[in-house]
Amino acid sequence: MTADDESDPGAERVDGGNGDSVTRAAGEVQAVYDRIADHFAKTREYAWPEVEAFVDDEIDRHGLDRALDIGCGNARHAELLAEQGAMVVGLDVSRELLGAAQKRRQERGFAADFVHGDAAGLPFAANSFSQVVYVATLHHLRPAATRQRSLAEVGRVLEPGGRALVSAWSTAHDRFDRDSSFETEIEWTLPGGETVDRYYYIYDPAAFRDTLAAVPEIDCVSMRVSSGNCYAVVAPADDAESSTADSD
Repeated sequence: MTADDESDPGAERVDGGNGDSVTRAAGEVQAVYDRIADHFAKTREYAWPEVEAFVDDEIDRHGLDRALDIGCGNARHAELLAEQGAMVVGLDVSRELLGAAQKRRQERGFAADFVHGDAAGLPFAANSFSQVVYVATLHHLRPAATRQRSLAEVGRVLEPGGRALVSAWSTAHDRFDRDSSFETEIEWTLPGGETVDRYYYIYDPAAFRDTLAAVPEIDCVSMRVSSGNCYAVVAPADDAESSTADSD
């Protein structure tokens, strides 16, 4: 454990099943999503338009190559990437969701590898991927140090010239009536009526931009708010092609 880890209780390693380990923060997320995985996967059929737009932009920019989907869930975005020609790895902390992803791959016939792992400690070498999709996951991590460490990992695994799409829920979402960032728990209701609390860190757009700027391993290429989420395209730090743009 590093000195930074000592001040971050979420960095403590715990059993992730099958003999491997994840951070305590990831273990909390794993427990929630393993519990709701079957129902959750059935409600997540289609790729988000913002991810489709990112993929289209990447095809136009340099073409797809090796792509990583962090928090891949049932593989709806991994499927999109594979269909567009990428060599895809999907990573999730929930083994049950990975099972749903494997089932989808078998039924739909697309090519992708799936890996159990932790967004704050990616099990890949540096410069491994040309594209990274990291959506609907960052806001589930706690505390702030864990979220920042996961963003640093995105920068580490991106190759020079690579790009990542990062998203998190925003205060701009119509279900919230607050202007500044805050923590909350939102219930997921299972078919039988049981509820399971899911942790969220809700970013105000300025705080989301500041969070990205505080991670030395990445540069923000562009940022916008869409459908109640903050979206940013990021590049490895000091990427010659990257330039910070204003929010839409």
